[in-house]
Amino acid sequence: MKARVTVTLKNGILDPQGKAIEGALKSLGVDGIASVRQGKVFDIEVAGADKAKAEAALREAADKLLANTVIENYRVEISG
Repeated sequence: MKARVTVTLKNGILDPQGKAIEGALKSLGVDGIASVRQGKVFDIEVAGADKAKAEAALREAADKLLANTVIENYRVEISG
């Protein structure tokens, strides 16, 4: 089965990379950009068919490695 773990900065955490992207978009003439926050996406193939077990394993992976839970949130999505 396929899974996606999306990691984003928590609200209130400064995002200098997002600000740099925002500035670059504006300098390129892209209109309508109010703000940009960057994050990470991990697309993961999970062996087995037990969705609950896969989600538990992915949450453990995110807690231990994929996200810095002091400053980042994460979301786990599993599909077919």
